[in-house]
Amino acid sequence: MDFDFSDDQIQLREAVARWVDKAYSFDRRRQIAQAGGFSRQAYLEMAELGLTGLSVPAEHGGMGLGPVEAMVVMEELGRGLVLEPLAQALIAGLLLSTRAPKAIQEQWLPGVASGQTLMALAWQERSARHRPDVCQTQASTRDGAYRLQGSKHVVPAGDQAEGLIVSARLDGQIALFAVQAGASGLGRHGYNTQDGGRAADLHFEDTPAELITPEGLAALRHAVDLGAACVCAEAVAVMERSLDITCDYMKQRQQFGVPIASFQALRHRVADMKMQVELGRSMSYYAWLKLDAPEAERQQAIARAKVQLGQSMRFVGQQSVQLHGGIGVTDEYIISHCFKKLTQLELSFGDTLHHLGQVASAMEETAGVFN
Repeated sequence: MDFDFSDDQIQLREAVARWVDKAYSFDRRRQIAQAGGFSRQAYLEMAELGLTGLSVPAEHGGMGLGPVEAMVVMEELGRGLVLEPLAQALIAGLLLSTRAPKAIQEQWLPGVASGQTLMALAWQERSARHRPDVCQTQASTRDGAYRLQGSKHVVPAGDQAEGLIVSARLDGQIALFAVQAGASGLGRHGYNTQDGGRAADLHFEDTPAELITPEGLAALRHAVDLGAACVCAEAVAVMERSLDITCDYMKQRQQFGVPIASFQALRHRVADMKMQVELGRSMSYYAWLKLDAPEAERQQAIARAKVQLGQSMRFVGQQSVQLHGGIGVTDEYIISHCFKKLTQLELSFGDTLHHLGQVASAMEETAGVFN
C-alpha cells in the first residue's frame, strides 16, 4: 500500500504550516486564550485558506476534499496548538452534505464553507459518558414545528457558534436538528477549557429547531468518529512538537558541566517518547483511512486508534514535563500548554477507557486471529 502523500496534499500541508508559523504564534495563542479561547479573526483566516470548506461539496462553495486532506490539515493545526475548532466545520460539512435535506444544505453549507457560520455539534450530556446513544434531550412537534427540551454540555465554542447541530429523541429514536444561535428558549453558558480553548453548556426550553434527519444515531456516530479522528491527527502533531521542544531543551540544559542530552538514561526516555509518537501516527493513519468503511469496521478502527493515542499522549506529555523539570509547568513556557492540550485531547470524543471498552466488547473468543 502506498502511504506517500500526493503533491496536492503536500502543498495543502505546507500552506497550513506557513499560516501557523507566521500568523499563529505562541504569543498570539496565549492572548486568544486569555481573551476567552476563541478568535473570530483567526477562524476567518483559516476560512480564507479554504479550511472551513474542506468537507463541504463544491456546489455549496466548499472544496469537497477527502479524509486524508482533512488529516494533514488537522495535524498542522495541532502542531500550532490552534484553539479554534476546525473539527466542528468538518463535522458540520459531513453531516449536512450527507444527511440534511436540500433546503437545509442551501441554508447552512455556504456559510460553513466561507467561515461566516460556525456550526457546533451538541451531543454530550452529563449522564451519557461519551455514548452517542444515551440522549435525554427531547424533541416534540407543535403547530407543524419542532421544539427541543433539554441540555447539552461541553459544546466546543458553543456560545460563539451561529448554528448548532443537536441530537434529541423524537418518537423514541435519536434525530438530529439544526438550531439557530438566536433561537428563543436557547441558553448558552460559555467558559474556558483546560487547554485554553472555548466550550459552552446549552439549555433548550421549548426551542424551535429544523429536522436534519430522523435517523440520527448512525449519523451522530459517524460525526463522533470523525471528531475522534481529528483528535488523533492533532495529537500526533502535538506529541511530535513536544518531543522536538524537549530534545532542544536537553541539548541546552547543563548539569555537572555537560548537556543533559548526554545522559544515557534520559536518552532512553526520549527514545521511548519517539516510539510512542510513531505508534500514535500509524494508528491515526489507520483511523483516517477507515472513515469511509462500514460502520462496525469504522468504529473499531477509531476505538483502537483512540486507545493507542490516549496511551501515547499521556506518556509523551508526562515525560516532556518531567524532562524539563520545574520550567515544564510554568504558564510562560510552551511545553506546559502542550501537556494541557494532550490532556484535553485524550478526553475528547471518548476517553481512553471508553474506547478500550469499545475494543473489548467487539473482541471475539479468538481475538480475530483465527477464523
